[in-house]
Amino acid sequence: MIRCFLAVALFAVATVSSQTPPSLPSSFQAKTIHSPEGADIFVRWGGSGPVVVLIHGYAENSDSWAPLAADLMKDHTVVVPDLRGIGRSSKPAGGYDKKTQAKDIRAVVTSLGYDKTFVVAHDIGNMVAYAYAAIYPDRVERLVVMDAPIPGIDPWNEILLNPGVWHFNFRGPDAERLVAGRERIYFDRIWNDFTADPGKPDEATRNFFTATYAQPGGMRAGFAQFAAFSQDAKDNKVFEQTKLTMPVMAVGGEKSFGALQAVIMRHVATNVQEEVVAGSGHWLMEERPAYTVALIRKFLDGQLVAHAVANSADGSANEERLTPTEYKFPQVGNPGTGSSGVGLRKIVEKEIDRSNATVPGDDKIGSRVSWWFAGSARYPSNPSGIT
Repeated sequence: MIRCFLAVALFAVATVSSQTPPSLPSSFQAKTIHSPEGADIFVRWGGSGPVVVLIHGYAENSDSWAPLAADLMKDHTVVVPDLRGIGRSSKPAGGYDKKTQAKDIRAVVTSLGYDKTFVVAHDIGNMVAYAYAAIYPDRVERLVVMDAPIPGIDPWNEILLNPGVWHFNFRGPDAERLVAGRERIYFDRIWNDFTADPGKPDEATRNFFTATYAQPGGMRAGFAQFAAFSQDAKDNKVFEQTKLTMPVMAVGGEKSFGALQAVIMRHVATNVQEEVVAGSGHWLMEERPAYTVALIRKFLDGQLVAHAVANSADGSANEERLTPTEYKFPQVGNPGTGSSGVGLRKIVEKEIDRSNATVPGDDKIGSRVSWWFAGSARYPSNPSGIT
């Protein structure tokens, strides 16, 4: 028995020690750029070719883009900043609304001598990327957003009612005191709730990202990203009045946002391509990196296709289309992606009805509808033909 226990323990230690945290290519250059909006933004960049800006999310930093950056740098110039308050960027007292952070990103792009770019984003990076595309629409070639809501954009109000987003309102001096020295416990709850694979992110990645937020002022700045949501919602209501016209790819993890990502983006953009990554939760770069990288590359480099309704990357229809009464909701939530699915049915049905009204002559909406706490919906396992 003792030998068995020791063998298991040694295997666990060896597994953790063999893991390495994510890291951008060592050939990338690095510098800190001062934003006129009152922050110093740390950025790394490398490669050559069309410029792609990668905007990371919460509970991560710019290193989360390691798999995508390593691939795109072969024939693109890849620009990867840390958002204000995160990683090696400064942590000012304010300016965490996404409109201001979009201006930070613009300062980075222009300071490096670039102008028009592709933009790829994940999590709260989506919110910054949407503001960027809305403020500088003629400077964004194509936009990729992955697995997160947009404050103020339907079904935002329903999402806020879900107890699973408790972390949206967990902030302030007392919250900072509670997590001080316990940052890993706090982030584990977020990573575990929104993953489809309990082993992803792995231990090395979790320790690495935890350390970046455990820096002095790191958690205060991280919480400030959420404190700005009410202002973000007001700003986005204004942005929403003018729809984005550049091609947009909305990507959701099957066990997370799923097709709802595209439903959200169709409220604010006219040309939205819907993609769902089979088997993945929220952490796409950690859970399904190869597939997600291939999907993004195909969108960035492929021929332009108009998407009035949800299509696959090759332009063909890729989902069974169901009425709200035909759609079969998962009976139980996926244990790796949150709790009980409270509020999912209302959110989905409401968005199906709204989507019906936006597609002339079409009384049905795609069946691939899920959300952070949903489990999986019915859809083809590989709609884009990427392996």
